[in-house]
Amino acid sequence: MSTDDLRAIELLTRVRYGRVATSMRAMPFVAPARHIVADDRVVLRMHRGMGYHQACSGSVVAYGADNFHSGGPDLWAVQFTGTANMVRPTEDQLELFGPGPHHVDGEPFEPVYMRLTPQFATVHILEYGTEPAAAASEAANGRRHNSHAA
Repeated sequence: MSTDDLRAIELLTRVRYGRVATSMRAMPFVAPARHIVADDRVVLRMHRGMGYHQACSGSVVAYGADNFHSGGPDLWAVQFTGTANMVRPTEDQLELFGPGPHHVDGEPFEPVYMRLTPQFATVHILEYGTEPAAAASEAANGRRHNSHAA
């Protein structure tokens, strides 16, 4: 795994939820998911009742998460792109997920699990510092805030 991939995985472990994106019947969608990282792969938990897992399973999906809700001065977003496959999580993985919600959109929560094997990882860093704009621009010159790793 590249340094960029490892950084993306490390950032992902800092938050619990993200969004999975793919298409269903030629229409794009984005759905919420709970995630854990296991063996350098992203394992997702979604609600079966939405049916989105059927479109994701066996397909290339994008999964993104961020810390935009944190209110911190340095914000980040990560995105993983790869093939998703249905899995049965181990007992250790179920423990990492923790309890699910009682209801999703008024329906009792019924979990389904998918493993995403990332082929590409992207990291975006948004830095809000106290430097004047010109100094910050010069300091950022040559720094890469966005990385794609294959």
